[in-house]
Formats: sequence, C-alpha cells, structure tokens
Amino acid sequence: MADSIINIKKKEIGAKFPPFIIAEMSGNHNQSLERALRIVEVAAECGVHAVKLQTYTADTITLDVEKEDFFIDDPGNLWKGNYLYALYQKAYTPWEWHRPIFERCRELGLICFSTPFDETAVDFLEKLGAPCYKIASFENVHLPLIRKAAATGKPLIISTGMAALAELDQAVRTAREAGCRELILLKCTSTYPADPQDSNLLTIPHMRELFGCQVGLSDHTPGIGVALASVALGATVIEKHFTLSRTEGGVDAAFSLEPEEMKALVKESERAWKALGNVRYGPTDKEEKSLKFRRSLYVAADMQAGDVFNQNNLRIVRPGYGLPPEYYDLLIGKKIKKDAEKGTPVSWELLMK
Repeated sequence: MADSIINIKKKEIGAKFPPFIIAEMSGNHNQSLERALRIVEVAAECGVHAVKLQTYTADTITLDVEKEDFFIDDPGNLWKGNYLYALYQKAYTPWEWHRPIFERCRELGLICFSTPFDETAVDFLEKLGAPCYKIASFENVHLPLIRKAAATGKPLIISTGMAALAELDQAVRTAREAGCRELILLKCTSTYPADPQDSNLLTIPHMRELFGCQVGLSDHTPGIGVALASVALGATVIEKHFTLSRTEGGVDAAFSLEPEEMKALVKESERAWKALGNVRYGPTDKEEKSLKFRRSLYVAADMQAGDVFNQNNLRIVRPGYGLPPEYYDLLIGKKIKKDAEKGTPVSWELLMK
C-alpha cells in the first residue's frame, strides 16, 4: 500500500522516513573499475542510501547491426551519431565488476542493487544477493523481464517514463501477479537531460492513489530543484545519476550530479521532508514563546479614572500582553475605571462595569 514501509536490507522507505536517495552510476565509470569504486566511495561520503548499477551487455540489449533503425540521429539527442550496439559497448558495466562494487558498497554501509535489462541479468544478480530490482523506463513494457524480477519476491522499483496509463497498469498487474508485494513506482521523464517543465510532478500523488503504492522520482533534469519539489508531493525515493566530475566525461555525465550537488540533495531533501509535518493550525510549542511579541491593546497616553478610550489613547501595538486586537472597536467609547499610565496593557480589570 501507499503508506506501507518497505525495508530494503534494513534501509526503511516510506512517508515516515527521509527520502531514499539513489546514486545511479550508469556508464559514468568510463570503463574503469577504479573509477567505479571511487564513485561508490564518494557517493557514501555524500550521504546517499544506495548506489545503483545497470546490468546488461550490448548483446543482451540490442543487435550488432549497423542498419538505419539502430542509428541515433535525433536532433539534440545526447548520444546522436552512435549505433546502439557501439553505445552500449561503451556504456555497460562489465559483469565481473559487479561483485567488487557490491562488496565495496557493503563495506561502506550502502545498499547496492541494479537494473537488469534481460532475464539472464536477473539470474546473475540473484547470485550476488541483490536486495531489490529496478526496471528502467525503456523496459517497463518488457513484461517477461518484469515477471522474472517480481518472481524473486524482492522489492521492485519501476520507472514510468514514456508509459501510457494502460501500459503502466499492465506492468503493475504483471509484477503483482508474479509475486511482487513491495512495489515503488518512479515518476520519470525519459529525455536526457530532461526539461523541468516536462516533469509533471503532480502525477506523483495521482499515481500513488491510483496504484496504491509508494511513488518516487527518477530525475534527469539539471540540479536538484525538481527533486526537492517531488518531496513536497510525497516522493519517498529520489534517483539521480552521479559522476565525480561532468568535465571528465561519461555517457551520462551531462545530466549527472557532481559530489557537492549530491550532498546538497541529501541534506535538502531531508529538510524538505521534515518541513512536511502534519496538518496543523495554531502555534507550535516553539512558537509559544513568540506570542508575547504579537500586537495587543495598550494605553497610548496617560489616562485618569473615568476617561473614555479613543483613537489617541488606545493603540494596537507590540508586545502582546494586553487584550487581543479584536476588542479594539468594542473598547472605543468605553470608560476606564482607574488611572493608567502610557504603556499599560489593557485588561478587562481596567474597564468600568
């Protein structure tokens, strides 16, 4: 259910906890295991809860052909000029790296999991003890893959980028029918980088109500503003691509956060979550001390017994030790029953019966 708590190997996710922050490594390791491990270490220093990999090879995700269908020529596409096979050869994380990356994460207290892109990747990740699975936006129509991942009984995170409502409903039904009991959907815009105005974050509470599960955000926009806004709408998970430095390149570097930005996301998302609080009116416990600095009714000129309150001798001023301002009109024209100096708080005892 939407208000349930999901425990991913002792990291609790839900509305009662700060947003679960995932640093997506993707291909930002630039084919260096040393760099991949350094990304893990810096991610831990930033305070994220999890590091996520992508588990595929060029052969498990596409075909080794150089036909027009497989060529990226969309104007503005970050990867324009590449054939799919060549791009994935450059971007994939070698499977033999997964174990040392998983182990380094465990040493640093991080959750490590991955996005499998085919059924063989699920089998591989099961042997590594992956605590959960993420289905990428481009795979949310791959029902056999969803079925395979869900059948493990582990928590499942599905990105919803590009999915029509009927497609998303089919994905969720497939996951649940295959045994998924802990599901998180991530609102996602599958453009790289994404434009904030295409984020449509108001979908988050709608999706949560519609599917009865937790909803988070997989965010490809620059900076952290969109991610923080999602917290206000109930996002319990935030996934952002992460790199050591955008200037050092990497297939996803252009829309990835650098360390200082990731630190800010961790800190500010928790601050945003704390700010949600509850529906409440009236002063908080800490505000009680400030009530004395509100305005109230005070004698504004020396008065003698029998004098009448008027606009010159009765003022609404700070501090707040006198009667509330709401009685100002009632007191105008009323007599005072004893002498009062300028600066005397007005009380009912001052008035003639």
